[in-house]
Amino acid sequence: MTARELHPDELPVAIDRALTGESILILPSGRDGAVTEATPDVWAGHGPAPALILFTSGSTGKAKAVALSAEALTTSARATERFLSGPGDWHLCLPVNHIAGFQVELRARSAGRAPVRTASARFTAQSFTTEVGALVDRAGERPTYTSIVPTQLHRILEDDPAAEAAGRLSHILLGGAAISPSLLDRAEDAGLAIVRTYGMSETAGGCVYDGVPFDGVEATITEAGTIDLTGPVVADGYVEISTDGIITPTDSPELTVDEAGVRIMHTSDLGRIDSGVLSVLGRADDIIVSGGTNVSPHALEAGLLPSWQKAGIAEMLVTWVPDEEWGKRIVALVRIADGGGAGAKNARELAQRLNALDHGMTGQLLPQLVFPVAEIPNRTIGKPDRSAAARIAADLMARDANTHTGEQPVI
Repeated sequence: MTARELHPDELPVAIDRALTGESILILPSGRDGAVTEATPDVWAGHGPAPALILFTSGSTGKAKAVALSAEALTTSARATERFLSGPGDWHLCLPVNHIAGFQVELRARSAGRAPVRTASARFTAQSFTTEVGALVDRAGERPTYTSIVPTQLHRILEDDPAAEAAGRLSHILLGGAAISPSLLDRAEDAGLAIVRTYGMSETAGGCVYDGVPFDGVEATITEAGTIDLTGPVVADGYVEISTDGIITPTDSPELTVDEAGVRIMHTSDLGRIDSGVLSVLGRADDIIVSGGTNVSPHALEAGLLPSWQKAGIAEMLVTWVPDEEWGKRIVALVRIADGGGAGAKNARELAQRLNALDHGMTGQLLPQLVFPVAEIPNRTIGKPDRSAAARIAADLMARDANTHTGEQPVI
């Protein structure tokens, strides 16, 4: 039984070995860690060893280790090629310890040419512009792709050279977090070929593009309104890795197998299906109960941001703070666009000014406090960090001497 850490340059060839059953790749739990390659004899489960072990983002609690088969990975990569414009040249600006970044490496390997990898430790519009320029120049007649998250798209659209570079790409996969309609409108106006993706570590990455599941993938809505996913891209299951490197399967109600042997991923995402097209409505466990009313942060963000952007707000994240009367009081963290101005003395006044805009959110509980922040809290892959947002909001409220408790605004 052996395992060793890989140098980044070794990853492409190691992917080949993992897909043919010669080894197991184990991605680090953090972006600064190294990918480990282990021999198949560390697998303590029944059946073939998985090709890849990776950790979930931990957005709903402790990160879990997920086992993906070679079939799941290659099925996903081939489906992506079919949905887009075939094999092409890829730009990699996502951390490879997450499935979205790893899939870029896999797709590039499958297409026969290494991706143009970012050399910047932190995503910037300037580095994106330079890297995409190099990608397009190298690609020739081949299609060009990148995979990004909404936070990165915000940065691109705020920088004219980056937006122009993005417009030269054949397709841009966008996922990893909720996508506001206003962001998509801005991308369309800029001429970007956006493809919305939905998926997770447990489905080998995105398996629903622009609301349409891959061939062989089925999305269904449960009685609770949440999304279930089945198909060849679904993970074998969750695992635990012992201190001596042994990988052992573990049971979980989130990943189950039915009587016919079909693997089912039970997500916490709320959704609906209209004429075969899936819409994701936010996470069930993100719902904020305020004064007995269920408030969807995602719905508020999507509904308010278009009007708030006209007032200089670039990004927003809805969260809550404890309140004796309401239980949880709705608040928002906002990043003000470069050159924009809040025009308010405190968090309560800013909320009042923004809520008075023509946003169309009739009958909804709206944020009572709005706090400007330098950055919207995100996890490493770009998912909104709502736990961190709640802590930040509570701290900012405690510092805001002008804030006082009052009734939630309902417009």
